[in-house]
Amino acid sequence: MKKYLFALLSLFLAVNVLQAQKTDVMLSTKPGWHKIGTAKVNFKTEKDEFLVMIADRFKAIRIKVKDAPIHIEDMQIHYDKGGKEDVSIRSNFNANSESKVIDLKNHDADLKKVVFVYNTVPNSKVEKAELELWGLK
Repeated sequence: MKKYLFALLSLFLAVNVLQAQKTDVMLSTKPGWHKIGTAKVNFKTEKDEFLVMIADRFKAIRIKVKDAPIHIEDMQIHYDKGGKEDVSIRSNFNANSESKVIDLKNHDADLKKVVFVYNTVPNSKVEKAELELWGLK
């Protein structure tokens, strides 16, 4: 019984830590678009990481913006066995919009994480933006 309780507690703590790091565990290997992660974006410029785990091989990614406008300064794509792509975006996105499809140069490698430097653009409703990161398998 103690082993079961300890295992359950360990799983609970691990899930909470992973959620704090904007991690989504991808279980599907089916072709198509899959949500990798979601984050609320502050008004101050910040750096956030989306960690990708398990089924993590993608051909392309796309960004969706909800609730408020956002400014994305930079995006870095990191692969599991090393290697990184710098994607200089330096663009504003309106609320409820999405980026163009961003083809990954190393689509044969596992995606490890995507790092954003961004901020919510001040708006009349004083709402924070929500960013969704999607991947194409």
